[in-house]
Amino acid sequence: MTILKTTAIAVGLVFALSATAVQAACNISDAKLEEAILQKPELRDPENRYLVLDLRTLRDAAFLLWTYGLEDDCERLVGNIRELIASPSMGERGTSDEDAVDQQQAAGEPLQQRLGKVKGSRGTLNEAPLVPISALDPGLLVNEIVGVEVRTSDDKIVGEVRNVVIGTKDQKDYVIVASGGFFVPGKDSLVVPLLSLVIDRARTSFFLPITSAQVKSVPLMPDQDYLWLDDKEWRANNDAIFQSLVSNVASIDKTLAPTVVTK
Repeated sequence: MTILKTTAIAVGLVFALSATAVQAACNISDAKLEEAILQKPELRDPENRYLVLDLRTLRDAAFLLWTYGLEDDCERLVGNIRELIASPSMGERGTSDEDAVDQQQAAGEPLQQRLGKVKGSRGTLNEAPLVPISALDPGLLVNEIVGVEVRTSDDKIVGEVRNVVIGTKDQKDYVIVASGGFFVPGKDSLVVPLLSLVIDRARTSFFLPITSAQVKSVPLMPDQDYLWLDDKEWRANNDAIFQSLVSNVASIDKTLAPTVVTK
């Protein structure tokens, strides 16, 4: 299987702002990151896959700095990128203080209510029905999945999609749903079969075919290293719970339909 991770970058905003940004000396292409990935054995090593993702994220950050006119900061960051390309082992110099790491990660978590406490806006008059993932045309891109909020059938927030697991041996695809910051699985993650999700027409929110009360009965992801993928018994039990709920997908809109009061 392949575990896909991606960083959500506001490309539309970047291009909109670039029209007014002052182009300056910071030349991101000088870092020649993609050329280095092709030519440098260390960067092609599977063990350095996340370093390559980090380098691309830093490059995107440099582009944002350039777009906002912060050319000096952009150039400094491009310099850091060049250093990491030249010496990939620098990536091992980070702190091993787990408390410090947790504190830094916590600073990136959005402040929001967790586990179905915030009411959404479904149930308004004349709104379009929700769409099963399997019925989408065109289909979803990965960056339209990761980071998107997930709500229950009674329209309460669960969290967002943190990760996507595609192509297991038994042809099952999953999304990892949890509260808190992006790309961190979290202790309360749910392993949701992809095809059990439905989505609104605007593609802004996913919905589970279960209520906020039922969410509490769904088993949590048992480990953060994805060892559960090889645990056939655990996955079978988890999949069965969602399979029993898939038949109720069609009833979501009925549950959320607005009440028309007649006199």
